[in-house]
Amino acid sequence: MEILLALIIAVLTGVGVFLTLRARTFPVVLGLTFLAYAVNLFLFAMGRLNINQAAIIQENVANYSDPLPQALVLTAIVISFGMTAFVIVLSLKAYGELKSDHVDGKVLDKDGDK
Repeated sequence: MEILLALIIAVLTGVGVFLTLRARTFPVVLGLTFLAYAVNLFLFAMGRLNINQAAIIQENVANYSDPLPQALVLTAIVISFGMTAFVIVLSLKAYGELKSDHVDGKVLDKDGDK
């Protein structure tokens, strides 16, 4: 199970980096989203989630689960949502002004030339 989770994290990271390095804005947004998913899974994996352990303090309970990984992932989800919204608005503004969706701001004609 650990190898499967590590492979999923590796694939999400690889796809995220590949898409982030593309020249268009939509693949960049998707790449950042995949990277955020990979980070969330990585935080869960490093948190060693425990099953059938109490999440709150109770009497007659010796072992507790660590709430820090859940808090970190929840924070990362909120931050990635805000970052994604900002990048989408920024790309729409750049497209409105430059009439191009290239990340580096190049304006191309119909044939794809500068």
